[in-house]
Amino acid sequence: TAQAVPFLIGPRAEADCMRILLAIDDSTCSAAATKSVIAQFLPAHTLVHVLHADEWPSGLPVATTFVEGAGAAERVLAVHDLRRRVAAALVASAADALRAAGFTTVESIGDGNARDVIVACAKEWRADLVVLGSHGRTGLDRVIMGSVSDSVARRATCSVEIVRAAPTAA
Repeated sequence: TAQAVPFLIGPRAEADCMRILLAIDDSTCSAAATKSVIAQFLPAHTLVHVLHADEWPSGLPVATTFVEGAGAAERVLAVHDLRRRVAAALVASAADALRAAGFTTVESIGDGNARDVIVACAKEWRADLVVLGSHGRTGLDRVIMGSVSDSVARRATCSVEIVRAAPTAA
């Protein structure tokens, strides 16, 4: 899980600022959540923690599950390293957009189930608000895939804002 990172904004202590945990993945709804934070909040009074949950090893490609031989561990570790680099770039990109808008940010990657990582980080970091995107799944997709945003909204100890991406043209 991510660790709390104390910092100051100008002469104000972090206690005087709103603490937003922005939980992201590589989806359009996460991009919309980032834009929503930029549009709604004053940078001078807001600290944003950008978090990505790496669901390793549950996100491990099926092909690597059946790998055998001396090189198996190396291949699995290479996949993990690639996932971490992609996640770090994703988090850095969102943090860069926030910093360009004047926000102070913290970046982290948490290991584990996204639902649990987000709720734990929000509690540990003492977030005032969690902002995350919703894929807008319905029906069978929602039953099978579940809803991270619904789970976070039910379990978080702070307010939660769920952002949907604008519908794409057909």
